[in-house]
Amino acid sequence: MKLDVQGRAAYAYTGGKPFADAGPCVVFIHGALNDHSVWTLLARWYAHHGHRVLAVDLPGHGRSAGPALASVEALADWVLALLDAAGVPSAHLVGHSMGSLIALEAAARAPARAAGLVMVGTAYPMKVSDALLCTARDDPSRAIAMVNAFSHSSLASKPSYPGPGAWLRGGGSALMHRIQGDAEGNLFEHDFRVCDAYAGGIEAAQRITCPVRLIVGTRDVMTPAKATKELAGALNASVSRIVSGHALMQEAPDAVLNAMRQAIAA
Repeated sequence: MKLDVQGRAAYAYTGGKPFADAGPCVVFIHGALNDHSVWTLLARWYAHHGHRVLAVDLPGHGRSAGPALASVEALADWVLALLDAAGVPSAHLVGHSMGSLIALEAAARAPARAAGLVMVGTAYPMKVSDALLCTARDDPSRAIAMVNAFSHSSLASKPSYPGPGAWLRGGGSALMHRIQGDAEGNLFEHDFRVCDAYAGGIEAAQRITCPVRLIVGTRDVMTPAKATKELAGALNASVSRIVSGHALMQEAPDAVLNAMRQAIAA
């Protein structure tokens, strides 16, 4: 689905169903150097179970026109503008990693428009090590390899999603290389600096009025589960802990879907 958002073309995957004029809506927001495809299973499930779905490509990522926006705050405004363009008065906001910060900030900026907030693989503050930032700047290919190694808790996961024979690390690496190769400039460094710079999380949490669920991986070394304690308290959030690394939607798809179903049903 193509939309005009803030004067530029934006893309959102609708889960294999036409986007309806009315009904509950779930907006999925991807993380650094990713696109809508990381949400395929969840987007399709919700689209085929009575929800409208918008799994977005953020500006400068995938099929959405650039440039990439420079801050979590600007990206949150973009998400709200996308809801306007799609004619959606309110939605459940679901974000992974960088996308979780964007969902948090959007829900804080327009509390009446957030029916619920689900933050997957999240942490606050989401600080990035100087070593990774420097590698992202000087040698993006090496940084991509580092992040894929950090994001998966094992070399090979049980065949589940997308199916037997899939190699999760290889798929994650291929996606990042494609997004980086199609981008204007060094999108990898850009996205990680956006995460590192965001300083308004606790203030945003104090403005949230909707139910909140955090879904975290017990083996996540990118955004460790222990780093969510202050944020969970500020949000009065329920927390689902899943045996997974940072790439939860790929490594533990059924567990993430079950946790999300509980959150959105509640």
